[in-house]
Amino acid sequence: MSDSGTESNAGPRDVSRIVEHCFRHEAGKMVSTLTRIFGARHINLAEDVVQEALARALQTWPYYGIPRNPAAWITQVSKNLALDLMRRNKTFRNKENDIARFMDGSGTASGGDGQVAFKDEIGDDRLWMMFMCCHPLVPREAQVALSLKTLCGFSTEEIARAFLTSEAAVTKRLTRAKKKLKDASVPYELPTGEVLKKRLDSVLQTVYLLFNEGYKASEGESIIRKELCLEAIRLCGILADHSVGDRPHVHALLSLMLLNAARLDARTDADGNILTLREQDRALWDQGMIAQGMYHLVRSMEGREASVYHLEASIAACHSAARDYESTDWKRILYFYDLIVSMDNSPVAALNRAVAVAEVHGPAAGLEAVRGIPGREQLESYFLLYAVLGEFEERLGNNPAAAGHFRKALSLATMKSERKLLMKRIGDTEPGG
Repeated sequence: MSDSGTESNAGPRDVSRIVEHCFRHEAGKMVSTLTRIFGARHINLAEDVVQEALARALQTWPYYGIPRNPAAWITQVSKNLALDLMRRNKTFRNKENDIARFMDGSGTASGGDGQVAFKDEIGDDRLWMMFMCCHPLVPREAQVALSLKTLCGFSTEEIARAFLTSEAAVTKRLTRAKKKLKDASVPYELPTGEVLKKRLDSVLQTVYLLFNEGYKASEGESIIRKELCLEAIRLCGILADHSVGDRPHVHALLSLMLLNAARLDARTDADGNILTLREQDRALWDQGMIAQGMYHLVRSMEGREASVYHLEASIAACHSAARDYESTDWKRILYFYDLIVSMDNSPVAALNRAVAVAEVHGPAAGLEAVRGIPGREQLESYFLLYAVLGEFEERLGNNPAAAGHFRKALSLATMKSERKLLMKRIGDTEPGG
């Protein structure tokens, strides 16, 4: 590093990688804080300020070097841009005190017009903003999409994959959601009591999708993005510790994420290639995290109703309790999946159930379960559908059919690690492989 506090030999690829990291981890925080200052109707403006700061990083860092603290650099540039905007735009003249406090680093501006200060309710800007995005004026599916796009840095393509829909549909949802917030002049304030609890389910769905993107990334070079999983766990932990979120299904989701995250270090080999559950070295599973997950699973049992999170956490607990793959209690796991599909008509849940069916009753029964999935057409662009079909056909000795499914899965897979695994499976099932 040079005396100026930058890495002078940074290449374009390094710059792009670090800017992408900041986009994922810092942009949402900045947008949350600026939206609190500007007002919810100016959410697009807050996004524009942060995007401009990121664009300046891409333009200047290749020439002047990457700052020693890239996140702080982007934060400072965003602050400067916001302050300049306020000075030029009379709409924000009454916000100068708020931005001044923000520039001083306190970050606790109340909104300047009698709104409830964020710290009075939940103590985390990004989580607070999720509750704001989940306003009842915005349709449920658009609430989650808006949170993922604005606060978690998801692309429209990633959101489309998560919802098994098209990018055009996601773009339309986002546009309509922002327009509703703007037209209604929704105040950037956090409601209390039952009103806040009604938004909780959408916030939990957003947090879980954030975790899932980290557990199995949909794009990029690494199949696992551990930092996203840990951020989702952190946000859910804040909720579970707060009176608003100290509810059974919040503890169930926290348990589920902890139990799954405990396996992260065992999910890939030394070269970053994905390992199946059967192949994983269970000695690498984080026992401390498993213990935390079990604690929150017990906490989740305090209520009278079982959510999908309860059932999924129970499945994760079955895997965590098994000494090895062969001792896994698949009958109990299938029982939980039967309950899940009775509550959730998601074709992905039904596909997961089919895997459990095959473990209990054999691959032929697994194939039959896949054929009977309601809404199976929604999975036609989902590579795991064909990977599962290929697995079942291979176990039945139908190698040509298996190879055909694996080739179809390969055409849909986007991650290098997934593609490498599928190419190996094709080689194992094709003649001469």
